[in-house]
Amino acid sequence: MSHTLTQRILACRLCENSFHATRSGHTPRPVAWFHRDARLLIAGQAPGARVHASGKPFTDPSGDRLRDWLGLDENAFYEKCKIAIVPMAFCFPGYDAKGADLPPPRICAQTWRAEVMGELSNIALVLAVGSAAIRWHLGQSNVTVTVRGWRDWYEKTGVFPLPHPSWRNTAWLKRNPWFAEELLPDLRRAVASVLEMPDV
Repeated sequence: MSHTLTQRILACRLCENSFHATRSGHTPRPVAWFHRDARLLIAGQAPGARVHASGKPFTDPSGDRLRDWLGLDENAFYEKCKIAIVPMAFCFPGYDAKGADLPPPRICAQTWRAEVMGELSNIALVLAVGSAAIRWHLGQSNVTVTVRGWRDWYEKTGVFPLPHPSWRNTAWLKRNPWFAEELLPDLRRAVASVLEMPDV
């Protein structure tokens, strides 16, 4: 990974004024977790408050659920040389007036994503996790319809669409039992296959 690129991302303060104006009133703390040798890209939404505090992606219940979906323990999940975790925004965007997470600021992806993706030239599988990542990587707005078509998307594009693993989607998971019964076995096989690829 380019040390210079990482340091530039970590030093980014583009959203400082807007973050200070949120209910959380916080200061930007970008979380950059990728290496140019990675084969698997987890394209998420944006860090939550717990990740903002820890400085490490998915150190929260969403991360626990995502690791379960992927069939990975923490050691494998955080192996940067194999798995890049690049959300649509590198910072916690803050809370709205009702205490819900704000969406990822578009300026983050507009500023950084093309450069980061250019750095990740060995990616063999992209997991588009949540609506913002699905829109960016697949140009689709209906999460349920897109996730239901995972087989076609994976075969045609190498992108595997997933809902966000937030607790807020627990009801969605119950309404869509095919996700656990059919999609997760395919997802775990795809992830295992990529991670077992020999180093180049």
